[in-house]
Amino acid sequence: AVTIAALHCLEEHPDPVLLILPADHIMADENRFRQAVAAVVPQAEAGQLITFGIVPKGPETGYGYIRAGQLQGDAYSVECFVEKPNFATAQQYSQSGDYYWNSGMFLCRAVQFLAELERFAPEILASCRQAYAAKRQDLDFLRLEPTAFAACPSDSIDYAIMEKTPNAVVKPLDVGWSDIGSWSALWAVGAQDQDGNVCKGDVITEATRDSYIHSQDRLIATVGIDNLIIVETGDAVLVAHKERGQDIKLIVERLQAEQRRECHSHRKVYRPWGSYESIDEAARFQVKHITVNPGARLSLQMHHHRAEHWTIVSGTALVTRGEEEFLLTENQSTYIPVGTRHRLANPGKIPLELIEVQSGSYLEEDDILRFDDVYGRQSSS
Repeated sequence: AVTIAALHCLEEHPDPVLLILPADHIMADENRFRQAVAAVVPQAEAGQLITFGIVPKGPETGYGYIRAGQLQGDAYSVECFVEKPNFATAQQYSQSGDYYWNSGMFLCRAVQFLAELERFAPEILASCRQAYAAKRQDLDFLRLEPTAFAACPSDSIDYAIMEKTPNAVVKPLDVGWSDIGSWSALWAVGAQDQDGNVCKGDVITEATRDSYIHSQDRLIATVGIDNLIIVETGDAVLVAHKERGQDIKLIVERLQAEQRRECHSHRKVYRPWGSYESIDEAARFQVKHITVNPGARLSLQMHHHRAEHWTIVSGTALVTRGEEEFLLTENQSTYIPVGTRHRLANPGKIPLELIEVQSGSYLEEDDILRFDDVYGRQSSS
């Protein structure tokens, strides 16, 4: 992903400096973070690759470490990267003053980054260049050539470059950094009530302490529990002990091994024209809430195995059904027989909302034959 970003930035600027940040970090002191980054921009411009090391607040076995060497400007040379240590080793690291938590944040020139890849991981660069060269525009998105990108090794920046290059330096950070890559971490940084609970959504607690409870759709009521993670969404409900938050990946692995649809299919799905949400389903029927953005339209399409009933909730629908074309407004409905070409469009200025009831022998999303599609999609979803 970073290689693609570097290639893309070079199309817009001759040689930009890239600040590479994970999406799940919090900096409590944003001003000090900006100052720390600004202090090492000259070193990045001079060709060094800067990684940011977090000043340890204690022994931590959940992070990798960076051992710092000699001072170089506003950073230190990198002696080595260390994998997640055991507790005794982590104690030694945190007390030595020479080790920092590996944050996974980097600063470097785009051209320098690609040059280091060319030297140490040329197969990554070659795959990404091929995937980016064959990209296509899809509304606000750039779609990479999937075969080339899938062939790209999935190595981390540390492994591919930073552990090998002589140009790596580490900039210490003490800015109130938190990695919120787990539910227990979200609890730690969240606004806690008088009982130590972080509650989101429709939640009622009684004799409940030190828990993270997140409701998306339904009421969650708890009695007499402590130190739990409870997360409810339209797809599933998770209940875990707060100290076992890192082990949720074991559940994900089981879902994948059992080929559960929750791994790839969600109740609410976004499309270029809007979204749909599955409200109910069973053998031979499915009910969806569909939203079509103003001015958007679905493909002209046909289904082999299902019929559809549309009822307009709000807005105006322009319906194509076979050779017919007509408007529907609030509380009006229509029926699309199996094998009939049809299209749904929103000619209005407000979102179009409707309820779709599907019935038939096969209701999966790949039962679709597109005859015309403004978004350039293929016949199956």
